[in-house]
Amino acid sequence: MTGNTRREFLGAAALGCAALSQGLHASETASPKLKLGVIGVGWYGMVDAKAALGSDGVEVIAICDVDSEHLSRSAEELEKLQGARPRTFKHYKELLALPELDAVIIATPPQWHALMFLAALERGLDIYCEKPLAYDVREGQAMLQAAAKSDRIVQIGFQRRQSKALAKVKELIDAGELGRIVQVDAQIHYRAGADDPTPQEPPASLDWDLWCGPAPKIAYSPQVGHLKWRLEKTTGHGHLVDWGIHNIDAVRMVLGLSMPRQVVAAGGLYQYAGKITTPDTLTVHFEFDRCPVVWRHRLWGSQEYTPEVNNGIFFYGEKGTIFASDRRYVIIRSPKDREEVDLPAQLGPDHMADFLAAVHARKQPSCTVDEGFRSTLAVQLGMIAYETNSTVRWDDANLAIVGNAPAAELLRREYRTPYQHPWNG
Repeated sequence: MTGNTRREFLGAAALGCAALSQGLHASETASPKLKLGVIGVGWYGMVDAKAALGSDGVEVIAICDVDSEHLSRSAEELEKLQGARPRTFKHYKELLALPELDAVIIATPPQWHALMFLAALERGLDIYCEKPLAYDVREGQAMLQAAAKSDRIVQIGFQRRQSKALAKVKELIDAGELGRIVQVDAQIHYRAGADDPTPQEPPASLDWDLWCGPAPKIAYSPQVGHLKWRLEKTTGHGHLVDWGIHNIDAVRMVLGLSMPRQVVAAGGLYQYAGKITTPDTLTVHFEFDRCPVVWRHRLWGSQEYTPEVNNGIFFYGEKGTIFASDRRYVIIRSPKDREEVDLPAQLGPDHMADFLAAVHARKQPSCTVDEGFRSTLAVQLGMIAYETNSTVRWDDANLAIVGNAPAAELLRREYRTPYQHPWNG
């Protein structure tokens, strides 16, 4: 699957699900509409906005983006959907200053999540924040502490927590169907492709300095700009952090895992050297107390031998094996005893509906800041192990890497002037 095909498929699927969810909460009691702001409307922010509009009682009153073309296109589309044109802003602080705002969706690249999240909490808003929670670990700690001191409702965008297939797998494992789980393998292989990495002037509509924000200001190219930033080290931090994080979160959810005590990693750039800055091939071994979890990805290659398992999780037990993906699982008890089950689900719309229901009920939703922090932290430790080519030992009680000073230094990235890192611990 090419990068473009992947985006088109995911976008179409999410928008289709949003359409199917229209009127999902029509039975809710009539009340003033929840006034929502969206920060980052280049792609998935609009997917989230449409999912929110699929629930009754929501109006997107404002959107923010550093690209003026994103703003005008998205404002026009939202006006057609809801009958009212949202106000548009270039800077998130201007959007957050609107007194009538109730909640905000943060769907920017990760280098901006922490500052926007903390400002929204200070403003007293409920928050739906896309994954990963933060770019670095100490940002995540600052966000976790601030949320703990607040009474705001916060949902982190780990949509697989709405998967009926994964919920059923958890039920089967908890019931002892597989016996003791001895290992888990998680993977997402796809052909990433690459755009032109040659430095060039950014589009006239894009404020590239503001887009980079607190991250290093790298030279613009189509390979590090809109949508492609996911495989850039200074922003998306690579495939494990961008997309693999969903499967690592799903493993943690199904098995009730906390944090790995030790992480090692190996990989490199074998196909896209000079085009992307994060590994196109990577294996990470996470030592959790319950069992080891192994992550693998490969972003190149002609064909998969078994394409039906290129995105998913293998749970290996003493009495059987389960392969699980977003909407399907296969349980194999013996070579002749194999059961395949499809369980369709609207992951994005359901996750947004879960957030909105939590806002109305004033209770925390299915993916709290703490859960989002831990799943983000796990993959961040994987990248730290890769970048230092070392064993990373994690002290969860003190939220620290022990016995490895070079790795510990990567828990916090210095911000670009004039931005100030939010962690002062």
